[in-house]
Amino acid sequence: MAAGTVHPGRIRLLNPIKTHPPSPPKPPSGPVIYWMFRDQRCSDNWALIHAIHLANQSSAPMAVAFNLFDRFLNAHARQLGFMLRGLDLLRRRLRDLSIPFFLFRGDAVDTIPKFVRECGASALVTDFSPLRSVREWKKEICERVGEGVRVYEVDAHNVVPVWVASDKLEYGAKTIRKKIQRALVEYLVEFPEISKPGSEWGLDDPKDVDWEELLTEVLREGCEVPEIEWCKPGEDAAMEVLMGDKEGFLTRRLKNYTSDRNDPLKPKALSRLSPYLHFGQISAQRCALEARKLRKAHPQAVDAFLEELIVRRELADNFCYYQPHYDSLQGAWDWARRTLMDHARDKREHYYTRDELENAKTADDLWNASQLEMVHHGKMHGFMRMYWAKKILEWTRGPEEALAIAIYLNDKYEIDGRDPNGYVGCMWSICGVHDQGWKERAVFGKIRYMNYAGCKRKFDTDGYIAYVNGLVVNSKKRKAENAKDFSGKKIQNLNLK
Repeated sequence: MAAGTVHPGRIRLLNPIKTHPPSPPKPPSGPVIYWMFRDQRCSDNWALIHAIHLANQSSAPMAVAFNLFDRFLNAHARQLGFMLRGLDLLRRRLRDLSIPFFLFRGDAVDTIPKFVRECGASALVTDFSPLRSVREWKKEICERVGEGVRVYEVDAHNVVPVWVASDKLEYGAKTIRKKIQRALVEYLVEFPEISKPGSEWGLDDPKDVDWEELLTEVLREGCEVPEIEWCKPGEDAAMEVLMGDKEGFLTRRLKNYTSDRNDPLKPKALSRLSPYLHFGQISAQRCALEARKLRKAHPQAVDAFLEELIVRRELADNFCYYQPHYDSLQGAWDWARRTLMDHARDKREHYYTRDELENAKTADDLWNASQLEMVHHGKMHGFMRMYWAKKILEWTRGPEEALAIAIYLNDKYEIDGRDPNGYVGCMWSICGVHDQGWKERAVFGKIRYMNYAGCKRKFDTDGYIAYVNGLVVNSKKRKAENAKDFSGKKIQNLNLK
């Protein structure tokens, strides 16, 4: 590959001209637009690098466009506030590169084609996402921009592009792991330095956005799930979490990852990178490159981290990409769907409604703690998420209801909800996806079972409950203090300049 270009396997042309034989796309003659949505960063972004490369091929200008959906997939202040604060920092980074940032509101199928037409663009670059809604938007956008505009999709989210890793739905980690590992030689490479486009944007400048007013509006509309304060948004904050001098994961906490990551009472053993990875404020490839440098010193920890960061994350994208029913019982393997339906009418010891579960009103103090951790902290420990979802299956009137409730709560309260990892986590726990059949029992059938006694053998359950109770007390205090600041446009710690 030439310097500053992207591996061709990472790029797909979504609307090729139908000629026989197919002709290669011509360099763009008009501006290049990068429609950003999943990878919200300036550094280490293959989609942005490709957009700049396309523009420079014919001395064309380029711009970044972002469409702010109205409560996309039921997002609240917790998710939207984090995203908007990160976008405000991002637009300043882009400004330093002389790349204008256009923010639109409404439906992307309307705003993006309209912008492409208005500026006479000849190429549109988009991020990759396996989610149904995004794929449907892209299909419609391709139709609306017309044949004169080439639409490129770049997988900048995965280390190995999803269509390169596998061309089919994989059964589990064991079937995709070797495929990914073989491709890492080509794809786990250092990024080129990003540079300014060769041509300046000579068209209309982006409309002024009152970011303070926009954030106030979003936080007020989604205030049912308030923001969290333990993670600051933006690329700089993400890199600080990855490798900062004080509490960076690779610099300070990696050595305990293997031994402590499954203990809910040791949250600092985890990377804490998931919010940044979800919103694309840091590249998984950057995380992998930096971690790999430390493998000689901490081989087990690095291998375990790369397994989660690459294999497990990309397995989730594989599932959502090749299984259109990634969030319903229809998406389960036949054996799992059969066993769940065989036991759907089994008598349960408890039945809880969605409201009772959402408000942690169950007879299980450990489960209540996990739900409260998610509601007040915005993140539930991974080990507890398995127990949490399996108990929802045990306490509701069937697997369909259990899965719907688990996804609803996960997407509403998790800072990294509405994500392939979240859907696969719920599908694994409730529908046996990426798992195998186990000893048959009531309610669960052959789905893997978890109970309180098993958790108690693994970690200090009473200590975890006390830890979460402390989080709840502090969260309620902050919520009461922040409520005072919703007068006019005044918001505490706005951090917008």
